[in-house]
Amino acid sequence: MVKKTQLAQTLGEKFSVSKKQAAEWLDAIFDEIAKVIKTGDKVNIAGFGIFRVADRKAREGRNPKTGETVHIKASKAPKFRASKVLKEAVQ
Repeated sequence: MVKKTQLAQTLGEKFSVSKKQAAEWLDAIFDEIAKVIKTGDKVNIAGFGIFRVADRKAREGRNPKTGETVHIKASKAPKFRASKVLKEAVQ
């Protein structure tokens, strides 16, 4: 698994900037994606994929420890759909 620090190091080497500067770039990108999808808009990065928020309906669940039925509230969850280009790249 590649972590954010490793991405920052690779990005820094590729663009001849410090690892710290590259990490700040990554943080800015991730923050902007989160900010945009929080408003309900989608972030479409051509050749990579689409980030969006999906609504989850309220439902009944079960506590695995006790077997008791519990109500799970409606919620929102981040979703990512890979582009055709990305899907083909991993084949």
